[in-house]
Amino acid sequence: MTGAISLGRLLAELGTLRAVDASGRMRRVLRQQEDAGLAFAFRARQAAILVVSLWLLFLVPTPRDLYYLAFAALFFGLGWIPFRLRRHRRALAIKLGFILLDAVLVTLVVVLPPPAELGVDWPIQTRLRAVEYLYLLLLLGEASLSYSPLAVVWTGFSIMGAWSVAVVAVYCRPDTVRYRDVVAQLGPLSDEMALKTVFDPRYVGLTPWWTQMVLTALLTSLLACAVARARATLLARVRGEVARADLARYVSPDVADALTATAHSGFGAPRERVVAVLFADLVGFTTLAERLQPETVLALLKAFRERSCRIVFAHGGTLDKFLGDGFMATFGCLEDEPDAPHTALACALALQEEMARWNAEREAAGQPCVALSIGLHCGPVVVGTIGAQQRVEFTVVGDVVNVASRLQQATRDLGGGIVASEGCLAAAIDAGLALDGFGDSRELTLRGRSQPIRVRVWTGHPPTVPRPA
Repeated sequence: MTGAISLGRLLAELGTLRAVDASGRMRRVLRQQEDAGLAFAFRARQAAILVVSLWLLFLVPTPRDLYYLAFAALFFGLGWIPFRLRRHRRALAIKLGFILLDAVLVTLVVVLPPPAELGVDWPIQTRLRAVEYLYLLLLLGEASLSYSPLAVVWTGFSIMGAWSVAVVAVYCRPDTVRYRDVVAQLGPLSDEMALKTVFDPRYVGLTPWWTQMVLTALLTSLLACAVARARATLLARVRGEVARADLARYVSPDVADALTATAHSGFGAPRERVVAVLFADLVGFTTLAERLQPETVLALLKAFRERSCRIVFAHGGTLDKFLGDGFMATFGCLEDEPDAPHTALACALALQEEMARWNAEREAAGQPCVALSIGLHCGPVVVGTIGAQQRVEFTVVGDVVNVASRLQQATRDLGGGIVASEGCLAAAIDAGLALDGFGDSRELTLRGRSQPIRVRVWTGHPPTVPRPA
C-alpha cells in the first residue's frame, strides 16, 4: 500500500505550481475579463450614442440636427475601431489613442459652432457657457466600465487637457471680454457694471473652467479607485478559482471548496461528526501486477482511480486518500449529513456497477477482469487536519475507520463484493434505500476487536451493462 497524499505536501507543490503556471493562467483569465469589459463598454457606448442622437433629434431643429448626427455616426465608428483591434498586440496604445481622439473631437463639436447657414451666428464665447461639457463626462463613464484604472485616468486627463486648450484658445481671442481687462480699463466695477460685463455674449471667465477641472479630477479619481477596487476583487476571485482548480487535482472538490472558502477561518480544526467511511481495494492486484509490465500496471491504476474519483465525487463523497490499489472515502466529514450512510451505500453499489462496466470493456479488449472489494461502516469520528507543522493531512480518525478497513479485508473470506455494518445499512434503509443483493445479518469478529459486529454481505450482481461496440 502507498502512503496518503498529505495536504502539507500538496500545498507545497501548489506553491511551486502557482509560481510557474498559475500566474500565467491568472493573467489569461484576467485578460478575458478585461476583454469582456471592453465588449460591454462598446455596447454601452453605442447605446449612449443612440440615446444622444434621439435627444438631438428632439432638441435641435432641422437641418442643424443633421450636422450633429453626422458626428454621432463618426463617434460610432471611433468606438468600433479599437473594439475590433482589442486583441492586437498594441491594443492598449490603440485604445488610449482613440480615447484622446474622442476627447478632442467632443471638445471641438461642443466649442466650434456649426456652419452659419445651419444655425444662429452667436459668438464662439457663448459655447463655453452651456452644459455641453457634460457630454465629455460620458467618456469617463465608458472608461469606468472596463477593468482598467489606466483607461479611466487617461480619459480624465484627456478630457481636462482637450477642454483646457479650447477654453484658453477662446479666452485669448482678441474679441473676448475678460474681467481683468475691464477692471484695468475702467477701475473697480460697480455691481451693475460687473453684472453687465459677466453677461456680455463675448465674456469668458476662468472660474467655471477651474470648477470643471477640479470636479473632473475628483470624478476621475473616484472612478479610478472604484475600477481599481473592482479589478482587485476580480483578481482575488480569479486567484481563488485557480487555487481551487489546482487544489482539486489533489483532494476532493468538496475539500477544495471548503479549504479555499475557510482558509482564514480555522479550516481543519478538529470536530466530531457522524461519518460514513468506505474502503475499497482491487482484489488480487498484487498477483496481477507480477504478470504485467510496469506501464500496464500504471495505466490500470490510473483508469481505476479516474473511475473511482468520478463515482465518489458524483455522490458527494470526500476522497480521503489513495492506498496503492485502493482508496478510502468518507461521507459527511465536512458538514453534518444525516443521509451519509445512504449516500455511502449508494456510492458502493455504483462503484460495483462501474466495475462491471469496466470489466466488459476490458474483456472486449482481451484484458483480464478485475474485482473490487468494499467495506462500509458509519459512526462518530474526529475530523480535522493532523500531522506535524511541516506536513499535515485532512482526514478522519476513530474506531469507525478501523472497522471499515477490516470489513473490506473480510470480503475475501465472506465471498462478497461489499461488506457493510448492520448499523450503516439500517440508517440507509431509514433513508429509503433498498438492500437488493444483500444477505441476512450475521455476526463477524474482526481482528483486533473483542466484540463481534453484525454485518451484511452484498453478493448480488450489479445491473447488466452493454458491452462497448
